[in-house]
Amino acid sequence: KESGADKNTIVVLWGDHGWNLGEHAIWGKHNLFEVALRAPLLISYPDIPKPGVATDAVVETTDIFSTLTQLTGLPEPAFAHGQSLVEQVNDPSKNGHAAYSYWRNNHTLREGRFRLTRFGDRGIALYDLNSSEKETKNVANEHPEIVEKMLRVLNGKIKKNDAFN
Repeated sequence: KESGADKNTIVVLWGDHGWNLGEHAIWGKHNLFEVALRAPLLISYPDIPKPGVATDAVVETTDIFSTLTQLTGLPEPAFAHGQSLVEQVNDPSKNGHAAYSYWRNNHTLREGRFRLTRFGDRGIALYDLNSSEKETKNVANEHPEIVEKMLRVLNGKIKKNDAFN
């Protein structure tokens, strides 16, 4: 503030993803469970409408680049994979979008309260993160319509990721 830089500075604080401490019999961070994939993200810029207000919106770290291009007024390059988070930063009640991640030949999609994970060719699990069982009970058979919808989105994300690599 003393230098005046607070009037023209965008601040992004992005942390490393989580670490399992025995959950799911895993001691480490390289997996597709919620505890390992969540990461802190703080974005601030001059004249932000609701400073300090948190959101539960699900987003991807690839969204940071798109957010910065919009906030700086720069054109977004065609190679960008994310979606700008300016809408969620300006109004924390706004929803996020499906978030994709992968580890080796396993792929996962978090959308709202559900996480769908495809374990290579070994099967699919759907977890209801709002339930008391969280990621210990596969509810895929109870929600075939959600599995079908999320699989379409997941397959699109996988295809886009494969094209990028």
